[in-house]
Amino acid sequence: MRIMMIAALAFAITGCASNVVTDYNPATVFGNYSSWAFASNAEDSGFTSLDDARVRDAVERELNRKAMKKVTETEADLLISWQIVAEERLEQVGVGLGFGFGHGNFGWGLSSPPPVREVTEGKLVVRMVDRTTEEVVWQAASRRYLNENQSPETRRKLIDEVVSEMFSKYPPGLN
Repeated sequence: MRIMMIAALAFAITGCASNVVTDYNPATVFGNYSSWAFASNAEDSGFTSLDDARVRDAVERELNRKAMKKVTETEADLLISWQIVAEERLEQVGVGLGFGFGHGNFGWGLSSPPPVREVTEGKLVVRMVDRTTEEVVWQAASRRYLNENQSPETRRKLIDEVVSEMFSKYPPGLN
């Protein structure tokens, strides 16, 4: 019974950790926004990537849940932009080796650290820009990462979960 209680407490604590970080302009009156559009991207090649389609679908679904209307870019109150920011990290891929010898209170030891490899992952960042002032009024960044080893279904599920959590914190102050 004691083990079950400890496991439940550990699960509850880890479940409280947020997978997204949001920031916003506190002077913004979010109740004034009722329509949105995706911002056009000057660097856009005209092609839609697979992740682009996944993010767009997830954002549109979440803003529909907020009863916000999708309109053309020139009519929108808010412009939505997003990007996947590449981040590099080191990952241990094995174990270190070591040996030692000694006698009494004196000894020597030698060890090597575990091998590491560099991994590139992508962090999703979504921004809302006031179309009239052209200033970012709200943004959210994921603490969960996309990487090249994930299957298409895993990527879609991760994007859906992260975008849903991002927009659960919009508008700020109502949560």
